[in-house]
Amino acid sequence: EVQLQASGGGLVQPGGSLRLSCAASGFTFDSHDMSWVRQAPGKGPELVAAIAKGSVTKYLEGSVQGRFTISRDDAVNTLYLQMNNLKSEDTAVYYCTNVWGRGGSRGQGTEVTVSS
Repeated sequence: EVQLQASGGGLVQPGGSLRLSCAASGFTFDSHDMSWVRQAPGKGPELVAAIAKGSVTKYLEGSVQGRFTISRDDAVNTLYLQMNNLKSEDTAVYYCTNVWGRGGSRGQGTEVTVSS
């Protein structure tokens, strides 16, 4: 059974930082592209970042370029999203998926709230 457990969210002030983690199990992690998807209240899911197997290719959505970094540690089957200079528009539930994009399996998300 594929399991994707995101953690690390919380309440942060604008300009603050958070590091999200996604612990993966039930599939061969290092053979899969991985992504972070977010869904803000009242909006559809949005691809935020993606990383190819072997970390050879990375994608960041335009509004997070220069602020977010995606990475992975295949030794511990974990995906990361370092988020700096957070803005109110980053408020959403963040999920990880085991494909490049919004499809695939999507585990339990972690909520990020950016507010003063």
